[in-house]
Amino acid sequence: MAWPNPFRRRTKKTRCSWGYEFEWTEDHLSPEQVDRLKQSYDVLAEECLDILNTISPPKNNALPRNNMDRQTKHSMVLGNKEERREVPPVPQRDLYALLENHHSSEPKLDELWQQVNTVPKWVDWDQIERGQDVFYRYGGPALTGLTFQSLLGGMGAARVVETLARTGGFSTKVARHRLFETTQHILQCTRSLEGIKPGGEGFASSIRVRLLHAAVRQRIVKLAQQRPSYYNLEEWGIPVNDLDQIATIGTFSASLIWLSFPRQGIFLTNREIDDYLALWRYIAYLLGTPDECFTTRAKAKAAMETLFYNEVDPSEMSQTMANNIIYALKEEPPTFVSADMLIASARWLNGNELADRLGLKRVSLYYWSLMAGQCLFFMFYCYFYRLVPSWDKEHVERAKDIFWKVIVKAKWGLADEETTFDFKYVPQYDTLTNLGDIGEAKMKTSGLEMRNLRAFSVFVGLVGVGTFVSAKIASHVLSKLW
Repeated sequence: MAWPNPFRRRTKKTRCSWGYEFEWTEDHLSPEQVDRLKQSYDVLAEECLDILNTISPPKNNALPRNNMDRQTKHSMVLGNKEERREVPPVPQRDLYALLENHHSSEPKLDELWQQVNTVPKWVDWDQIERGQDVFYRYGGPALTGLTFQSLLGGMGAARVVETLARTGGFSTKVARHRLFETTQHILQCTRSLEGIKPGGEGFASSIRVRLLHAAVRQRIVKLAQQRPSYYNLEEWGIPVNDLDQIATIGTFSASLIWLSFPRQGIFLTNREIDDYLALWRYIAYLLGTPDECFTTRAKAKAAMETLFYNEVDPSEMSQTMANNIIYALKEEPPTFVSADMLIASARWLNGNELADRLGLKRVSLYYWSLMAGQCLFFMFYCYFYRLVPSWDKEHVERAKDIFWKVIVKAKWGLADEETTFDFKYVPQYDTLTNLGDIGEAKMKTSGLEMRNLRAFSVFVGLVGVGTFVSAKIASHVLSKLW
């Protein structure tokens, strides 16, 4: 949990942000570096997007994100009369396939194609594969951390939230599906070494996401130039800029390592940290993100701390987005957990100070005990399998299979329809994310909550028995001495 360490030695360089204390070093980004990164972005991807749009123009009937994610109906305007007709879904436009098929005919496309297909000298495929295994070795705590600390807690970064809000991507109707799409990308990048190598599924998805980011940035900038009140380019910087990209990679890597995992009782070895950072440094490279911040443990941690210290300052929109994530996940399969349990997870991982600023309600001690039980379960489960290499290997392979089935294959997930990250939700002047209603807590307890309660009860029981036995032994020893 986000509690300060009373034994920590503080100096003039000690900084504190939302219950997290650290020492400011030369590796931390200076204000000048931060400002520069807010104005720089992936120019090559935008240039290539323009060419790809010429080769295959995007559909004019793309829907903003605050409409239903999947629609088989849309309005067709004939003269002054609007009639509704049922039409087949518009085929998704695969920008990666377009790039692959046409790169040889356009110099800029070929520049991007050669860039992403050139493996940097620092890439060690054995290390990348070990980094992939780290994600599944701690799969439960990883998904919990990514959802409730990296994503929900990350909504405290008000400047970044302004970009997300204008896509409608976290409205209550589509937020859950959007989360599954993001998780699909992570799984594609981690479930096999071949998948992240050039031509693999994770490689292809990363290029699609890179071009999607370019499309979102280009669209918002265009609207802001036409109507400056729509998006404050001077104050917030270019949308989806290099600093935002570094922050995104950091939430998937550094934030897990130094925030989410420790707050769940999980501590990686130095080798696991290096391996996991190497994996996400390569993904950053594919996404067109400056990867220098992920070259060492110290730099990755410093980048995370810089952003946490400078960027996290929740706004009203931050509260809307954070609560909509709770709304979208509560009482939904496969876990069916209550809103209070989800909020307890967010408060445990982010601390009460930040959770209060995000507008999350307070929950009872009962749900705190459930969260403690979950952490105890994760600690036993992860550390137990890590003891023996053969157990660890089986555990990792089993997690890969389960995650893919639950997120991608299951009907409550993506229903076996893998997204190609096309630009189907276009920012409009009237596209802003609205607040959903979390509602009252349900009476029925989910299976996951019962598991957490059992784990907490077992722990309390063991502590009680241990205390009793220790007291009896101490009493017996003292009676002998006297």
